[in-house]
Amino acid sequence: MNPRLVDSLIQVIQALSPEERKLLESRLKLNAIQQTPGICGGHARIQNTRIPVWILVSFRQQGANDTELLQNYPSLTPEDLTAAWDYYKQYRSEIDLAIATQHEDD
Repeated sequence: MNPRLVDSLIQVIQALSPEERKLLESRLKLNAIQQTPGICGGHARIQNTRIPVWILVSFRQQGANDTELLQNYPSLTPEDLTAAWDYYKQYRSEIDLAIATQHEDD
């Protein structure tokens, strides 16, 4: 760990305007989502897992709440779910298409 780097980052973050800080937070949350060809069909997934965002959104649409999802996916954190919900807000059509495609395959 580099304490000087951390201190420098803190200074930069403190100097951000509210709009810039909101953008930074949004981008950091989206970093929790990965897309890798060949893993989960290339769909957006929670970082370092094989849990696609579409499956979490689908369960939520079926009535599952965050507590239930965290119980069923113990490797996930509340922050992971927040990242998934934020990703869905930003890329709704992508996730809705993935859900529809999966339902067609059933």
